[in-house]
Amino acid sequence: MPRYRLTVEYDGSPYAGWQRQDNAPSVQAAIEAAIFKFCGESTALGTAGRTDAGVHAFAQTAHVDLTRDWAASKIRDAVNAYLTQAGDSIYLLNVEKVPDHFDARFSALGRHYIYRIVNRRTPLALDAKRAWWVSHKLDADAMQEAAQLLIGTHDFTTFRSVQCQSKSPVKTLGVLNVQRHGEVVEVRASARSFLHNQVRSLVGSLYEVGRGRWEQSTLLAALEARDRKACGVVAPAHGLYMIGADYSLIL
Repeated sequence: MPRYRLTVEYDGSPYAGWQRQDNAPSVQAAIEAAIFKFCGESTALGTAGRTDAGVHAFAQTAHVDLTRDWAASKIRDAVNAYLTQAGDSIYLLNVEKVPDHFDARFSALGRHYIYRIVNRRTPLALDAKRAWWVSHKLDADAMQEAAQLLIGTHDFTTFRSVQCQSKSPVKTLGVLNVQRHGEVVEVRASARSFLHNQVRSLVGSLYEVGRGRWEQSTLLAALEARDRKACGVVAPAHGLYMIGADYSLIL
């Protein structure tokens, strides 16, 4: 049974997240429905990251098994046509055949996210559901300095949703960088894997630093508290984008 790797772009605004749900639209269900219309097969997609409601993706990775050996370009174009027909804001950027042992989740060596904050007095028109609007001035340099305290292997209980199903709160954060580009403040985060809501929780706590309400010592104390109540605000979902996952060149 051939296995295919899918690279997916989507606007998460209309969806209750990646994962298929009984009573709400999801990215996974939309793609599976388009695949069914294409080839008549009921499928179950695997994915690198189960993004929450409202979260977007520039390059989400998924995999699917089909009984027929289709040309990858045929799958991409046909599934995209059915997604367009259904009015979905989801598209397959690329499809490629991969070995049977490839798994979008378990084969991933790293995952990368970007969080977008638009820092200006005027509310957002075009980016209303694609960035976090913060009207008061943020000190991005202070946020960047504080972010470096969180790099490395830590118990991230404070920055973990109470619904998180990970067996351990210990994760290794490889990158957490904050940069200002005009009125846009971008936070980039990379790790092999993340806890549920970890990136949004980290961004929200760095926001407290940027506002001047937290010192670096406050952020460090929050980390060391290992207590969800010590977390700052949780940044809204619509500012978060999955931008890719890393895999071995030899699959």
